[in-house]
Amino acid sequence: MTLSDLKLSFPDATSDTWHQHLNGGGWVQNTATVDSTAFVGPDALVYDNAQVSDSVMVFGHARVYDNARVSGNTRVYDNARVSGNARVYGNAWVFGNARVFGNARVYGNAWVLGNAWVFGNARVYDSALVYDNAMVYGSALVLGNAWVSGNAGVSE
Repeated sequence: MTLSDLKLSFPDATSDTWHQHLNGGGWVQNTATVDSTAFVGPDALVYDNAQVSDSVMVFGHARVYDNARVSGNTRVYDNARVSGNARVYGNAWVFGNARVFGNARVYGNAWVLGNAWVFGNARVYDSALVYDNAMVYGSALVLGNAWVSGNAGVSE
């Protein structure tokens, strides 16, 4: 992605307000923080006050923004979005068109994929899997080896 491409989504973007991450070439807004050990692929974006640390990989057309924090060995890719005050860490993966936002937490070896959404104060962890069009929200907990799929909604 070039600066001209970036300007299509962020018209005010300049080389003074954004930079390309040295490990992967993805664009990072200067207000965000990305460790040198993390990878941000050429079409991925990290912006606002987001923080990406450790060995995280953000690639494809993935976005990490707002006040989101992604750390550990996490993978965020395809068209996935991590935003709000969400935290994704450990060995968690968020991919496909998945969304993790609000105050949600996804961690351990959990996966969120497909068109699944995890939001509110929900927690998905251990080896849990949320996929298809499933939604986990409110204060719901999905843990262990649990799978939530289809058009299921889990809330508390």
